[in-house]
Amino acid sequence: MSDSLMKPIRRVVTGNDANGKSTVTWDGPSPYSHPAPMGQGRGHTDLWVWTESPAPLSGTTDDGAIAYDFPAPPKGGQLRVIQGVGKPDDYNAATDPNIVAPHAPKIRPPGRTWDRGGHNSYSGGMHKTETVDYALILEGKRTLVLDDQDVEWAQGDVVIDVGAWHQWSSRVAGSSLVMFDMIAATFVDGPVGLAQGNDAVMTAGAGHSVPAGVKPTRRIVCLDKEANKSTLASDAATPDVRTDPARPGYASQRLWVTDGTPAKIVLETLHLPHALTPPKNGSVMRTVTFPPDALWQGKVGQKEVAAFFAAMGSPQASTWSADAKHPYMQKTETLEFAVVTEGEMVLVLDTREVTLKHGEFAIIRGSNHAWSNRTGKPATIALATHDGKY
Repeated sequence: MSDSLMKPIRRVVTGNDANGKSTVTWDGPSPYSHPAPMGQGRGHTDLWVWTESPAPLSGTTDDGAIAYDFPAPPKGGQLRVIQGVGKPDDYNAATDPNIVAPHAPKIRPPGRTWDRGGHNSYSGGMHKTETVDYALILEGKRTLVLDDQDVEWAQGDVVIDVGAWHQWSSRVAGSSLVMFDMIAATFVDGPVGLAQGNDAVMTAGAGHSVPAGVKPTRRIVCLDKEANKSTLASDAATPDVRTDPARPGYASQRLWVTDGTPAKIVLETLHLPHALTPPKNGSVMRTVTFPPDALWQGKVGQKEVAAFFAAMGSPQASTWSADAKHPYMQKTETLEFAVVTEGEMVLVLDTREVTLKHGEFAIIRGSNHAWSNRTGKPATIALATHDGKY
């Protein structure tokens, strides 16, 4: 089904060639675009699907084509981009054919999703999925509707939806694009899906501020503490910021961690050990700001690179060598989703280099790589890294 108003979403999928060198397997707009039946300009584009954890990294099949029942495979997850349209200036509820009145919770077939109605032409219904979602707004504005309050959401903000009742509304004119990395989770109390444990929400401490010129990443966490009542657990700059002394202006901002699949529904996860690589069968969500390479090139060697990867909790990730294409080359047994959120970045592989601009994705399947900023100003990417297996 075609829809000329659906924006193409470019994805670069990496792999390894017969010699074990990292390369590009696919590069172009994802062909898995699905317009919504309620009008032009609405729909979703699938980028990748995995049905088991650790996620497979090898093979020649395009896993963006794997069929799944929403919200995600029960032992895996899915990466998609949702396109929506805003509320028209002349909106008239009396003539809106898509209105569904609020109602008592109902399960949606085939399961793992519950609905309370509230749909209209510019808002989805109030719903709840048995998932942990990493959501990032790429373009436009949205409103996150919870039971206890509404949260205005803008470009670059990240929502961590921990199995909460919620509604997405586009209350201003214009289109919007939102990335969703939806990870299968487990509700220990059935459809109620309350957050478990008593971990306190972490706040910023000394030594965890972003460098000058770097925008703090807004972390919005929502979950359910009471049956059928979602709440805003946190709305602040993420408290977990790591820097690299060898690259002034570099900032890695960690947002959430899952330590298994299906994921746990909990209040906080940033107390888990810090690492670039996720826990076994888990994931880690970060944003990373890169200063221009020209500011540090020629000043970084093996010592500085080793110190960085050690400080990030993943010394084994570095593949540094004197003749490498980039000092910060790395390789991990992970499935990594990267999207440029500000500026322009070059994905450096063993056999190729690929330039990525705002809103373009890289799906890195256990490939040796580095990120290079060859512009004159900082650039930022969002990274959702999942445990994988060759």
